[in-house]
Amino acid sequence: MVPQNIYDDPDFFAAYSSMARSTQGLDGAPEWPSLAAMLPPLDGQRVVDLGCGFGWFTRWAVARGAASVLGVDVSRRMLERAVLETDDPRITYRRGDVDELELPPAAFDLAFSSLTLHYLTDLDRLVRTIRRALVPGGAFVFSAEHPLYTAPTEPGFIDLAGRPVWALDAYQREGPRTTNWLAPGVVKQHRTLTTYLTTLLRHGFALTAFEEWRPTTAELEQHPDWAVELDRPTFLLVAASVGEDG
Repeated sequence: MVPQNIYDDPDFFAAYSSMARSTQGLDGAPEWPSLAAMLPPLDGQRVVDLGCGFGWFTRWAVARGAASVLGVDVSRRMLERAVLETDDPRITYRRGDVDELELPPAAFDLAFSSLTLHYLTDLDRLVRTIRRALVPGGAFVFSAEHPLYTAPTEPGFIDLAGRPVWALDAYQREGPRTTNWLAPGVVKQHRTLTTYLTTLLRHGFALTAFEEWRPTTAELEQHPDWAVELDRPTFLLVAASVGEDG
């Protein structure tokens, strides 16, 4: 199956490149502090970054002692910029569809993925591949768009305080959903929280952290516009590990 590579669409790429998380890197991602807190110590670790984009995390990981980082992304435009901004022999980039990912067994200590899983059609295959590629004691840490976002949603009505009350459509019906995000016709894969978590458990992972992200009081003081994020969670953050006995 040919993946949708919306990030190589010139209009989409231009719009995405102007976002805070593209211009400021990890510091421009509101959920990053919470996701970073789920990561294990990286000193000497072998890391794979699935959907690496501009390579922000790959560079962050080696700056914190990772022995090697493999960044994988389907977008040629994203990888071209990642290569231009990376000058460290510990980092390797590979162009490829994460949905069809092949990794060697027991080759990594950490698998990381930021806001990629909701584009993939075969979550089960990916989790199985990652499980095989991790050493005993290895970790898988990821973020995805929260299912409340990937399900069709729209403001159902406005409450007395002037806030939108969101209506969900077919939350339990998983599958592709088309949305107009930065460009028309962007396809995302909707799946429930149950599917995300039980897929991990089915393949032998133990959950170590889980968060439906929301801004803290301190973050809201700095970014009052983030208050809208209190109406429904934007991001799903998960950390899981493989037992020491494999």
